Amino acid sequence: MAGLGSQVGWPSTDGAEAVPPVPGAAAKRGPRILLRSSWQTVNIGDVAHTPGVLALIEKHIPDAEVQLWPSSLGDGVAEMLRARFPSVKVIDRSPAGIRAAFAYHDFLLHGSGPYLVAADDVARWRAEAGQPYGVYGITLGDPDEKTLDILNDARFVFFRDTVSMNNALDRGVTQPVPTVRFAPDGAFATDLADDAAADAFLRTNGLEDGRFLCCIPRYRVTPYWEIYDRAPTESEKASDAYNQRMKEHDHAPLRAAITAVVRRTDLRVLICPEDRSQVKLGKEMLLDKLPADVRSRVVWRDTFWSLDEARSTYVRSAGLFGHEMHSPIMCVGSGVPAIVCRWRQQTTKGFMWRDIGLADWLFDMDDEASIAGIVPAVLAMAQDPVAAKAKTQAALAFVRQRQQATMAKVAKEARLGVPA
Repeated sequence: MAGLGSQVGWPSTDGAEAVPPVPGAAAKRGPRILLRSSWQTVNIGDVAHTPGVLALIEKHIPDAEVQLWPSSLGDGVAEMLRARFPSVKVIDRSPAGIRAAFAYHDFLLHGSGPYLVAADDVARWRAEAGQPYGVYGITLGDPDEKTLDILNDARFVFFRDTVSMNNALDRGVTQPVPTVRFAPDGAFATDLADDAAADAFLRTNGLEDGRFLCCIPRYRVTPYWEIYDRAPTESEKASDAYNQRMKEHDHAPLRAAITAVVRRTDLRVLICPEDRSQVKLGKEMLLDKLPADVRSRVVWRDTFWSLDEARSTYVRSAGLFGHEMHSPIMCVGSGVPAIVCRWRQQTTKGFMWRDIGLADWLFDMDDEASIAGIVPAVLAMAQDPVAAKAKTQAALAFVRQRQQATMAKVAKEARLGVPA
């Protein structure tokens, strides 16, 4: 595989192998980890970060006690997490509750995200708790001095794409390798499922396991004003104008791919959302513009859905393509092929596809030459599922190797704070 691990020959555990217990030594309790995560719930991608990292801790640090310090747990997310992780407590986010959490925990872990989302909270932990912390699987653009200071005092900083990693090293993150490394987004480990809901949806819409592809549309700039049903600000009005100007350019290749799949294979296509704004967009820019013979074999998801139902649907598909990142992440994390079409407004996170060995499933919507490859790639995925699955499994093997290596480092650092 041409993934990053084979390029640089990283060891499997970053030098953080488990240390065997000393005979006769008294057993220490497991580490108490405070996970700062759960940024928002209006898209299932942001929801996926938290259960992914929790599943990684559960697997790789089984004796850890984890409590969650979230930003948002609405829209049924709290219930989903409670059902899957019943032992994980959500901290009281009052000032007194946060102080109590600081006193109780040994280590703070900042979860995956688009940047150092909770920089202020990490700084507060450092100042008030005086305990170690680490950062797991973020993207980094142009860091300010405050961010650099926080990152340089962390026990480790793992970036979810190597463009971010190299940018951090170039911009002043001075920690040495292996403290600064590549770690796939935590959402790769997400395993939430609602099989009953997915099966019911497929039955209702005539979709059969393994006989359909998923397609996700997206605006260039997420229209939060639309998602939250409020008037846009002046800057958001400019973003909306840009979205409207680019939406035909960005969705014509997806329509062409849907048409090719329907006309040249026996698969159907499901148009589905990762955030709330994409429900209407999928009908406007994909379904309604398809030729009649194609439209008859395409299903449009006309309501938003929860992460667990979405993932259960993805794993029943033959693959996914479109303009989002975290649905493809959840697909590959479950062994399902996925093609990513990105643009510059989505930061550098899409380059993780290149990092894990899926460069030929990564397309740049700002490059016309790259766009020309979308239809052939989607068609190949549909026509040769054995090869597509093999490619996906190779990427997933590398992801799991990096998960094992980076979680060994998390475990090592978290255990250092446990009292003797």
